Amino acid sequence: MSNSVYDNRELSWLKFNKRVLEEADDISVPLMERLSFISIFQSNLDEFYMVRVGSLHDKLLTNDNDRDGKTHLKPSEQLEKIFARTKNLTAAKDASYNALRSELSRQGVKQLSYKELNQKEQEYVDAFYKYEIKPFISPQVVDKRHPFPFLKNKEIYLIAKISSNKNKGDSVVKLGIVSTQTGGAGAISRVIYLPTEDKSEVRFILSEDVIAHFCNKIFDGFKVQEKALMRVTRNADLDLENSPMAEEMDFRSIMTEMVKKRKRLCPVRLQLSKQLSDLTCGELSNRLELTKKQVFVEKSPLDMSYTFGVADKVKNSLLFNKIVSPQPSPELDENLPIIPQIEKKDVLLHYPYESIKPFIKLLNEAAVDPEVVSIKITLYRVAKDSKVIDALVKASENGKEVLTLVELRARFDEENNIGWSQRLEDSGCHVIYGPRNMKVHSKLLLITKKSGKTVKYITQVGTGNYNEKTSAIYTDLSLITANQEIAEDAVNVFNALSMGVLVDNPKHLMVAPNSLQNRIVDLMNEEIALAKAGKEAYIALKLNSLTDKVLIDKMIECSKAGVKIDCVIRGISCLVAGIPGETENIHIRSIVGRFLEHARIYIFGVGDRQKVYISSADFMTRNTLRRIEVASPILDEKIKERIIGIFNTQMSDNVKARIMQPDGSYKRMTPTDTAIVAQEMFYSQAYAAAQSKEKATVEAKPKKKKKSGFFARLFGRNKDK
Repeated sequence: MSNSVYDNRELSWLKFNKRVLEEADDISVPLMERLSFISIFQSNLDEFYMVRVGSLHDKLLTNDNDRDGKTHLKPSEQLEKIFARTKNLTAAKDASYNALRSELSRQGVKQLSYKELNQKEQEYVDAFYKYEIKPFISPQVVDKRHPFPFLKNKEIYLIAKISSNKNKGDSVVKLGIVSTQTGGAGAISRVIYLPTEDKSEVRFILSEDVIAHFCNKIFDGFKVQEKALMRVTRNADLDLENSPMAEEMDFRSIMTEMVKKRKRLCPVRLQLSKQLSDLTCGELSNRLELTKKQVFVEKSPLDMSYTFGVADKVKNSLLFNKIVSPQPSPELDENLPIIPQIEKKDVLLHYPYESIKPFIKLLNEAAVDPEVVSIKITLYRVAKDSKVIDALVKASENGKEVLTLVELRARFDEENNIGWSQRLEDSGCHVIYGPRNMKVHSKLLLITKKSGKTVKYITQVGTGNYNEKTSAIYTDLSLITANQEIAEDAVNVFNALSMGVLVDNPKHLMVAPNSLQNRIVDLMNEEIALAKAGKEAYIALKLNSLTDKVLIDKMIECSKAGVKIDCVIRGISCLVAGIPGETENIHIRSIVGRFLEHARIYIFGVGDRQKVYISSADFMTRNTLRRIEVASPILDEKIKERIIGIFNTQMSDNVKARIMQPDGSYKRMTPTDTAIVAQEMFYSQAYAAAQSKEKATVEAKPKKKKKSGFFARLFGRNKDK
C-alpha cells in the first residue's frame, strides 16, 4: 500500500492550525474576532511545541530510529519539517497581524509603539515607566563571571548585547537580560492604556515595548549594541508516574511534583522580536541548547494573549460577532423538576446552542432528593468556579454517597484538578484517580435512586467536559437517559474504576480500551460485507482527530469495498481522502468557525438499520487503547434522527468547511447560491425552538375572565362613549 494514503500526525496538526489562522484573514469575520484567531493560533502553537515537539525532542535524544508508524519519519526528520513549516506559519501570522493592526487603527483600536506616541502620551508613558515599571525590574548581566539566568516558560524578556564603555574592544559576548513580567503576578501591567479624550478610541502600548525603549537607561554604564524581546517555550512532556518515586508517593503528591518539575524542563523554541547578529544569536542558542532552526524571528507580539483584555475595552459592537447565548432545551421545562422529565424520556442537550443549566439543575436536584442514594461522575476539566463541584459537595454534605473520579493527568489542568480533588475529599466525597498509566477521559454520570425496594438510575453520557465555561464555546452533545440497560453498563464502568480494573464487554456502551476499537472494527466489517453483497453501505464520523492506524486501515478497506464514508474532522487526519483506488470513497472535511467543534458522532448503516453513537473518544490510539473512554448508542428514535440531522447540516456547510484534497491539502469551499454556515444554523434553530416553546407556554396559560359590572366600571372598561 502506498504511503501517500497516510499523513504525519504532527504535520497534519500544523495544517489544522493554519486553518485557524485563515480565520484571521476572513473578511466576513469582525475585526476583533479575527485578532482573537491569531491569539488562538499562537496559543495552539505554544502547546504544540510544549507537548508534541517536546515529545519528539525526547525521542531524538533516546532513539532517533523510533519512526512514525504511518509515514516512517524519524524524530529528527519530523522536527526538520516542523521547524520549516513553523517559519512559514510565523510569517503568515505576522502578515495577518500587521494587516489587522492597520484596519483596527482606522476603527479606533490603536496599538502603538513608543515612536508613534504624541508628546502628551510620551510624557504619560515616561511617568508610568518611572513609577509603575522601573521599581519592579531586575536587570541581569551575563558574562563569564555571571551565570545565565533561568528563563521561565512563555515569559517575555528583553535581551541586549552590551559592552563596557571602558572596554570597547572586549571580544566576549556580554548579555543584558530583563524580565518584563517580574515583581509577582500583576505587578507590571502588560497593556498600558493611554489617556484619550475620544471615548470611542482605545489607545495602548505593551509594557515590553516600553521596557525595550528604556533599554539604554536600564543598562546605564554599558553600551547597548543590539536588543530584542525574546520568549522561550519549554518542553512540558513529563511522566513521573513511572519514575522510582512513584512507588514511594501517593498519586496526588506525584502529580504535584510533576507540575513543579515541568516548569524547568529544557527549551524547545526561542522567539525573537528582531534578528540578532550571528554572534549574539549563537550565544543565546548555546546557552539554551537550541539549534538555529529552533529560533524564530517574529514581527508581531511574541505573546498575543493580551488581545482578550483589550477586547473588553472596545465598545464598537461592529468589531465583534453578534452576541448569542445558549438557549433553553425545548425538550425540558426548567420550571419543573428535571429528574421526573428524564424518567419519562431521553433528552439530548446540544452545546453551546442549548444551555448546560438543565444538567446543573439535575445535579442539584439529585443532591437533595431523598430517593437519591449515590452520584458517581468522571471529572476531566471543570470550570474555575464550578457549579458542578458545588453540587457534588452539597450532595456529599447531605449524606449522599458521592464518588468522583478526578483525572489529575488532564494536561495543563493538573494544578486545578489537584485542588478540586482536595476540596471534594474534604467535603466527604470518595475521590479516585483511575488505573495507572491510563487517563480517564470519559464523560459519564450515574445517579442511583431507591424507592422502597426499587432501584432506578439516570445516566448521562457526553462528548465534552462538565464545564460551564467551555459549554458556551465548544460544540458538544450530552445524552441524559433513564434507560436501565445503559445504566447497568455504567454501574460496571464505575465499579471497575473503583477497583482500578478495566471493563471487558459491556452490553450497550462501548468502553475503551477493551471494547471500543474492536467494536468499531466489527461495525465497519458489517458495512464491508453489505457493500460486497451489492447493498448500500455507509459510515459517517464526526471527530476531532483521526490517527489510529487500525481504524484508518479498516476505513481504507471499507473504501475499496465500496462503502461510502463521510467525515467531519476538525483537526488531525493521518488518513488522506480521495486517492483513486485507495480512499476514493472517503470524503473528509474540516470546519473551523466561531465555536470549537468538539462533539464525536459515529454513524453506521442506512435506513432502519442505522446505528448512531456519541462518544468522548476520537479515533486516536491514545483514546482507543490508552484511555478510559465511553461511547453510548442512541436508542431514542427522535434523538437519533436529530443527531443525523446535525451531521448532515455540517456536511452541507459551504462557508466554514475546508475539503481535504488527494494531496492532503485543504481547500476552502466557495458558496454557491445559498451560503450555509452550520454553526449559525444551529443557533438560529435553538432560538426559534426557544421562542416557539415560550409562545406555546404563554398560550397555554388560562386567560383571565373579563371584569364586568361594578369592577368593569371601576377599572375603566365599558365607559360611556
